[in-house]
Amino acid sequence: MKKKITSVIALLMTIASVLMAIIVTATGTTTTATFWSLVPPIIAIALALITKEVYSSLFLGIVVGSILACGGSATTAVDHVVSDGLITAISDTAGIFLFLVILGVIVALVNKAGGSAAFGRWAQTHIKTRIGAQLATFALGIFIFIDDYFNCLTVGSVMLPVTDSHKISRAKLSYLIDATAAPICMIAPISSWAAAVSKYTEGTGLNGIELFIKAIPYNFYSLLTFVFIIVLVLSKKDFGPMATHEKNALEKGDLFSTEKRVDGLEIETNPKSRVPDLILPILVLIAISVYSFIYNGGFFDSSSENAGDFIRAFSATSVGTALPWGAILALILLVAYLMFRKLITFKDAMACVPKGFTAMVPAITILTFATALKNVTSTLLQSDDFIKVVMDSGLKNFTNLLPAVIFLVACLLAFATGTSWGTFGILIPIVCNMFDPSDPIFYIGMSACLAGAVCGDHCSPISDTTIMSSAGAQCVHVNHVSTQLPYAITVAAVSFVCFIVAGFVKNAVVCLALGVLLIVGFFFLLHLLDKSKKRA
Repeated sequence: MKKKITSVIALLMTIASVLMAIIVTATGTTTTATFWSLVPPIIAIALALITKEVYSSLFLGIVVGSILACGGSATTAVDHVVSDGLITAISDTAGIFLFLVILGVIVALVNKAGGSAAFGRWAQTHIKTRIGAQLATFALGIFIFIDDYFNCLTVGSVMLPVTDSHKISRAKLSYLIDATAAPICMIAPISSWAAAVSKYTEGTGLNGIELFIKAIPYNFYSLLTFVFIIVLVLSKKDFGPMATHEKNALEKGDLFSTEKRVDGLEIETNPKSRVPDLILPILVLIAISVYSFIYNGGFFDSSSENAGDFIRAFSATSVGTALPWGAILALILLVAYLMFRKLITFKDAMACVPKGFTAMVPAITILTFATALKNVTSTLLQSDDFIKVVMDSGLKNFTNLLPAVIFLVACLLAFATGTSWGTFGILIPIVCNMFDPSDPIFYIGMSACLAGAVCGDHCSPISDTTIMSSAGAQCVHVNHVSTQLPYAITVAAVSFVCFIVAGFVKNAVVCLALGVLLIVGFFFLLHLLDKSKKRA
């Protein structure tokens, strides 16, 4: 009955959304740079959360956005869906798609050679508790700070056998991955995210990396997310839908808690394999990725203005080029290493290519639809311009409260569009014009923009990082989103309070201490509520 009701709701929402878009277009209502520009992602997100079905929800958002932008022409609407949406999305993210496929092949190779099984055997003797497995996942996520995509897929492939052996739900694993991926990249000066922020500050007369570093102490969402994870793991106080997933995993051995499952690669054993057969490829991939970032940024090019300057070269790189560039080199070296160790044959290596690609198909499909929706929303309906108008319309009159307001706006924008980098691009120039760079509140406002973008990206089901976290943990995507939301919203609420206080006291240490106390207090309250329930 529940499935039938959900199906009816989904059908009614689909019909109503399409009819609404047709009527709005037919009446000649302006849809560009207005609130209508945010309606398609809102519909997609709402439908995904209701139906637990991502593909159709995203596609409906693309269709509704295309109708709103078509000017009443059916052929133009179809052209928007196909050309401006899907084809452009594939073109824009071709480098990331290639990186995903190569990383999938690397995971398949390491698994085929027995590296994953070897690490699993080592972990069983060294990581003996559920708390230890979760903290190890968190620590590995902190260690891989170069790029969020790289982080999500690497941490997932390494820790999956460990968390499975300790009966940790896939939803919990995907949360631990997602909660470290973007937040650690957002406070690491040497990361693709720091490079993106630096790029978006061009033309403002400010040093992007210097601005990024000075904003780190006030990035409350990222820093407090780490505090939240540690307290959550040590207290064993899961709440919301995650509590159900964890209970089923621990008591029943059910890692998914839903009928939907994700079929991952089967762990293969090889008596010759050792732990370095897993660790070494990861270290090589990290080293080559760093090299590819600075190489593509012109570090070794004597004619480039970035020659010999590590920071500038890292900031100037193209992530979509650098990541697959490094991954291809790492793949070639990995095949040579595994064959030299006689863990696989060349035929085995080639058989891993389609396996790796197949494992990444769901993530690539969702990423294609999500990117297409972003293109329709931002390019055709000009949601960026609408946000700029809202930000400039009177917010400057509340200087001390501005960081908290900027945090909220960034959260909503990143949630609706599923992109933190896109949110940077819209809000950073606005924030730079709002404050005097000599005033400490300038860096607080910038941090609020960055923290809000990470938070919204963290919560959004159409976010690429959220999608990658589901893929890395081999978790049903909607399960990951629904279980993660209460945790992310809790940290967001605490961060919002910290930004209100920061606008007045302008002291990062005081605000962070307040945030830590609020998080610890929240879990203490959960403990008291549990006690009272048991007594009742």
